[in-house]
Amino acid sequence: MTTTASVDLTIRDITATSADGVCTTDLLTAPWDVDVSPGYGPGASMDDAIPAATPRQGELPAEYREASNEELDHRIRAAKKTLGDRVVVLGHFYQRDEVVQYADYVGDSFQLANAAKARTDAEAIVFCGVHFMAETADLLSGADQRVILPNLAAGCSMADMANIDQVEECWEQLAEVYGTEPDADGRVPVIPVTYMNSSAAIKGFCGRNGGIVCTSSNAESVLEWAFERGQRVLFFPDQHLGRNTAKHMGVSLEQMPLWNPARPLGGNGEAELQNARVILWQGFCSVHKRFTTTQIKKARQDDANVRVIVHPECPMDVVDAADEYGSTDYITKAIAGATSPTTFAIGTEINLVQRLAAQHPQHTIYCLDPIVCPCSTMYRIHPGYLAWVLERLIAGVVENRIEVSPGVAEPARVALERMLAAKPKG
Repeated sequence: MTTTASVDLTIRDITATSADGVCTTDLLTAPWDVDVSPGYGPGASMDDAIPAATPRQGELPAEYREASNEELDHRIRAAKKTLGDRVVVLGHFYQRDEVVQYADYVGDSFQLANAAKARTDAEAIVFCGVHFMAETADLLSGADQRVILPNLAAGCSMADMANIDQVEECWEQLAEVYGTEPDADGRVPVIPVTYMNSSAAIKGFCGRNGGIVCTSSNAESVLEWAFERGQRVLFFPDQHLGRNTAKHMGVSLEQMPLWNPARPLGGNGEAELQNARVILWQGFCSVHKRFTTTQIKKARQDDANVRVIVHPECPMDVVDAADEYGSTDYITKAIAGATSPTTFAIGTEINLVQRLAAQHPQHTIYCLDPIVCPCSTMYRIHPGYLAWVLERLIAGVVENRIEVSPGVAEPARVALERMLAAKPKG
């Protein structure tokens, strides 16, 4: 049973005796050593293809690379005290515990988007998450605020599975199939819906074309919004969130063709596309792809009363086999709301699962995947980078600023504001 919220310590404990319990021993490598090589880094996304133009992190000064954990802790806390309300630190649920402890707000992408928008008093927003989240914070924050990503190499392989050129080409092909005129009820042929896990350019595309952004918290509300305005939806980049949400709403699998951007018409015939209600982009999360029905069967064999909750980014058969599914916020609230000791088998990122296990010792909480394999890109954020950007702010220097160009930002904000108005269902 997990006795610490720290995945870092868990990995070190496992690899001290055997490497069988982690997906790669490279997780022990310091992120600044990983940064010199192309790729997403060790962890769940390590085998995913990375675009050549993906941002790379420059060398972290030696004083931060060589500092002890105790020294970094002292420097971060001292810097936050000096900066006061001038800075707000946002931490995603999937961040390592060694980083999330310094966050002023901890949450999922929907909650942190709202937090970024609400903190109008902060001069700087330090986003301990990944690149697309920092872009979203820049879109929603004030013009005089600066958004900082401690490590520029913290991207997202799922977000990179749909680039703007591919999406524009898809849109042109769909226009040839469907035309552009609305039906008798005023609904246009297609409404584009992008998951929060996408670039600002993709969000801007949605804003320009009558579309919207969604999160795992409000995906159903967003699809309802889209169906009121369009005959069908183009959903990207995560096929699993789109499929699981639409299936729950009564859309048949036959009405959800998969779009492969490398093939004409996404690999579909015109008849399939005419019958479609939701066109699913061929993307996925490498963390949630690791969960299987075999893992769920074993959990039930070990404890017939286990409560299995998985994230909607998991494959459909996993979601169907679970007792419940929902966003990271849903999972945290479900565990917090359990009034009697319960065994929970959770299908989401290991950092959140271990933190929940440490916070709720009255329950038995474990990750469905027995192999410790954190999100590769979330793992690129380290206290050393956080100390560096905070102390540079004290010196009057903004490092690693994330800034969306005005031409992209304006339509992207439109799509995001639509998202924020589509409240998650209770």
